[in-house]
Amino acid sequence: MDNGTDPTPTRQTRGKRGSFGRRIMIGVASLLVILAVAIGVIGYNYFQSALKPLDTSNDNVVQVHVPMGATSNKIGQILQDKKVVKSGMVFNYYVKSHKFTNFRAGYYQLKPSMTLNTIAKQLQLGGSAEPIQSTAGKVLVREGETVDQLAAEIPIQTDFTKKEFMSLMKSQSFFNQLAAKYPQLLSSAKQAKNVRYRLEGYLAPATYQAGKKMTLKQLVTEMVAKTNQNLAGSYKTIKKQKLTVQETLTLASLVEREGVSQSDRNKIAGVFLNRIDANMALQSDIAVQYALRTTKKTLTYKDLKVKSPYNLYVHTGYGPGPFDSPSTSSIKAVLHPAERNKDYYYFIANTKTGKVYFSKTYAQHQALTSSLASDNK
Repeated sequence: MDNGTDPTPTRQTRGKRGSFGRRIMIGVASLLVILAVAIGVIGYNYFQSALKPLDTSNDNVVQVHVPMGATSNKIGQILQDKKVVKSGMVFNYYVKSHKFTNFRAGYYQLKPSMTLNTIAKQLQLGGSAEPIQSTAGKVLVREGETVDQLAAEIPIQTDFTKKEFMSLMKSQSFFNQLAAKYPQLLSSAKQAKNVRYRLEGYLAPATYQAGKKMTLKQLVTEMVAKTNQNLAGSYKTIKKQKLTVQETLTLASLVEREGVSQSDRNKIAGVFLNRIDANMALQSDIAVQYALRTTKKTLTYKDLKVKSPYNLYVHTGYGPGPFDSPSTSSIKAVLHPAERNKDYYYFIANTKTGKVYFSKTYAQHQALTSSLASDNK
């Protein structure tokens, strides 16, 4: 139906709509220009700040490893990850624009307060072939501590990384060097099979001075030398007891965490030796925890069945080797066990009092276990 109204937009209406659209386009374009300028300014300021030292007030030394064949781009990323420079990309640009070349592999001691120019020159001079302790410090090896636990503390106490320490623990060539230097100490460890770390148990509990310019190899060698020193007067006794050093330290590493007093440790060592002579499994929870790489105190039936040469619930004998770094008192307990003639084959500790109870038969052991379980509720 025609009501007399023309639906066709007038020229004036079309003009208004076109003008509004142009204003939107101009507004969007203006925002994009402003955004681009802002990004450019921010990027320029970031670039300029990245050309400066990361933190002029931070003189803490950071040990950086540059691998063989690393490009300047890769080195820049390493420096950024180690928080020595702000931007690895800017470092890469800087060294290329200033024609820095021939960077050398090695370990470097760098600081966040260094300029890019200073860092680049250091990289041209070359680093050390091995990790070096650049600040005076102390390393504590605790009694009953495992290699894995010590590895977690090394980066906190020194300039060395966990990765560097673990690499050394797995190095057969480094172990062979030590075995040649301390044959009396390490000959049985060298012959052991299925060991996780050949130096487990041989890093003597003590506090070590990590002096400037000391390498990681020197630090670990001191730990092994300390163990050799501790055993110097015991090698004849070990031989007389018809034990190897590996077996002695293995039992000592179990005794270390099973007993507290010297008297109890001597008796516990006697129990372990009695079980060995009777071809009974040692059935130590410490061994299972090591096999599982766990520190949980309550083990399940499934845990006790774990497939590992370190599981002394499943396997008889000493197992591959030590489970931690034993103290001299635990070593003495193994070499001078107590009350072996009483034929004790079992022991259990009261978790509340710490008192250790010894039994001759499994029936006696079960009765004690039930009684203590009731008391501890």
